[in-house]
Amino acid sequence: MNTATKLSGFALGLAVVFGATYGVGRVADPVAPPAEAPHEAGGGHGEDGGAGHGGDNGAAAHLPGGLLVSDRGYTLRPVDAPAGQFAFQVTGPDGRAVTAYDVAHDKRMHLIVARRDLSGFRHVHPEMAPDGTWRVDSPLAGPGVWRAFADFTPTGGEALTLGVDVTVPGALTGRPLPAPATSTTVDGYTVTLAGAPEPGRTAELTLTVSRAGAPVTDLEPYLGAYGHLVALRQGDLAYLHVHPHGEPGDGRTRPGPEVSFSAEMPSAGAYRLYLDFKHGGVVRTAEFTVVAGSPTAPGVPAATSSPTAGTPAATSSPTTGADHGVPGHGHD
Repeated sequence: MNTATKLSGFALGLAVVFGATYGVGRVADPVAPPAEAPHEAGGGHGEDGGAGHGGDNGAAAHLPGGLLVSDRGYTLRPVDAPAGQFAFQVTGPDGRAVTAYDVAHDKRMHLIVARRDLSGFRHVHPEMAPDGTWRVDSPLAGPGVWRAFADFTPTGGEALTLGVDVTVPGALTGRPLPAPATSTTVDGYTVTLAGAPEPGRTAELTLTVSRAGAPVTDLEPYLGAYGHLVALRQGDLAYLHVHPHGEPGDGRTRPGPEVSFSAEMPSAGAYRLYLDFKHGGVVRTAEFTVVAGSPTAPGVPAATSSPTAGTPAATSSPTTGADHGVPGHGHD
């Protein structure tokens, strides 16, 4: 990675507590093997020559995705890249770069990045070289500490989401998390949210897409569905890849205006939802803040009322678009 985009040299703040379970990841520099602190309860992971942790899944099996640099013997390693690019490898239990991946949601690798204050979000699909190095135009759109999530399934293994912090130097003014709302706009589209997440329980979330007051009934398939939803928890940025109901071509799932998902928030608190949907050949991202549990919990922003007829909906926070930094650009 170029000097303008380098890994932070401090503990990455991956700590998350669920009962007595505690997981921590840390990266020292761009090329050194990331190290994961042992779990204090629920069984630790055995060392594997610095290439990650394998064998005992222990407490990690109960953590949401993206909180660990290493899990089940696999490790996410950013590597050197030319200016304007982002590159990384995933090493396996043998310490070598993984080169065999299963296709999931139409891709072998999903790279999601979000700024730590959740003011930025990008979802891109890198290309892999024969040596197992994944490369993509850099999705890190400005200064700050970003969390990079690699969402993948190694052939013969389980689906995993690994995460690492990446720092882009420069002046940055942090943005507060937008207040919870049930409607947002992006690029002339209005997306409304129905359903309330509950901590520790599966909730049904339905997002409805309209444009100029008319329902959009011809959404286009994207990543094997009519919508793709990611949820990130405020604070530690626990990553939740939410599953849609139905799929295009199954004879029962309509191409809009509604897209429904089953989501389970692992704990009370504020979450940011990112819905990718495709229409007119372009992928757009609608964003919401939602709260699981008490809306008055510390750190949760005050809610805003849903727009009434004739009142403009809240606008998504400017996260520089879903793909390459320009709102409305399509995904790879």
